[in-house]
Amino acid sequence: MTTPDPSAGRPVPSTAASPAGRPTSGRPSPGHRGAPLPEPSTVPETGWHCGHYFYRFRRESLSGRLSQECQTQFKAALQPAAELAPERLGTYWTSGHRADFAVMIMDPDPAKVDAVHQRLIAPPLGQFIEATWSFVSLSEVSEYVPTIEEYERRLIAGGEVAGSAEVAAKVGAYERRLPMMNEQRLRPDFPDWPSACFYPMSKSRVVGANWFTEPFSARNAMMAEHAQSGMAFAGKVSQLITVGVGIDDWEWMVTLWGRNPEYLKEIVYKMRFDEASAKYGEFGPFYVGYRAGAEEILEHCQLK
Repeated sequence: MTTPDPSAGRPVPSTAASPAGRPTSGRPSPGHRGAPLPEPSTVPETGWHCGHYFYRFRRESLSGRLSQECQTQFKAALQPAAELAPERLGTYWTSGHRADFAVMIMDPDPAKVDAVHQRLIAPPLGQFIEATWSFVSLSEVSEYVPTIEEYERRLIAGGEVAGSAEVAAKVGAYERRLPMMNEQRLRPDFPDWPSACFYPMSKSRVVGANWFTEPFSARNAMMAEHAQSGMAFAGKVSQLITVGVGIDDWEWMVTLWGRNPEYLKEIVYKMRFDEASAKYGEFGPFYVGYRAGAEEILEHCQLK
């Protein structure tokens, strides 16, 4: 199935500060000539770490409902105390046999992201929970997000009159929105909407459809078409693309939040006809989840 497609992204240039916000030492690494390197750190210079985790309860190991001790551990893992809590944490019960619930976590510190998973599988609860799939990634701003100048050129290419008041107004509005849109790409808020869809994807490298041998201008045009398709779902679907290149098996992770699950179906179907997806998209397993707290997940899974 082809679906909403992310882009192959280059990292956004970092500022002069180190990832932890400390000034760099200015000491070049051995053999390094040129600008000083940032201090070693597990904190990305831009964006956050992101983890998607999927689990099933091992009912074959249970003689009845989860013990009170295990229920308390489950709730504490998914509703951590303030000093342990990552910046973003979303929990969902999931449909289908592959998983009972899903957890999506984001934070600058990868240890904080993974700690939620470790608390879930620690004894005594861990003997009753099996991790069925996961994906680790980083948030990014794609190279295909148009600059102010590129946005104006797209308007004119689409039939707008160069130098007109209408173009100026649209460009001005885009310039005001762009910093907020990029912030949402790097450090997103999770919408409080009832349904979500998660799936990994990569770009094709087969003969005749190798994304990475296409010139940037062609890739940029295809991604512009793709973005245009998604605009029809503004206010209905919110999308986050995180990059797994060099980190996990697939190149990107797509998260779609929907005001209604029907909108998830509609956006996936509409975007499958875009060339970026139809010709170049390769997709992994799809998971659909419904927003729920720890108590609701236990009740839904008949374990409380």
